[in-house]
Amino acid sequence: MAAVGRVSQMLLRSSLAQTRRQLSAAVAGGHGEQTRTWKILSFVVALPGVAVCMLNMFLKEQQHTHEQPEFVPYSHLRIRSKRFPWGDGNKSLFHNSHTNALPNGYEGHEE
Repeated sequence: MAAVGRVSQMLLRSSLAQTRRQLSAAVAGGHGEQTRTWKILSFVVALPGVAVCMLNMFLKEQQHTHEQPEFVPYSHLRIRSKRFPWGDGNKSLFHNSHTNALPNGYEGHEE
């Protein structure tokens, strides 16, 4: 058991010494090649990856239908115990007439 402890201590010391050498080499200015590698990876991998993700999102949004969901007047939703301090007092601060329903239904729809 003591031998395992000595071996683990020896491995820990060598690992710490190697880490110190790497850090001191980076401080001494030997990191120019690593900077160049990360810069190339950023331009060749990261930026095209972001562009592909944006294109994918745009194409999926074009296929999406923009229909309003059916209004169901649940009694526990859209409760107004007090008027909002802006506008007509019935609409929230970030109200969207297409997606946010008022207590009696969507705006502009007579049901």
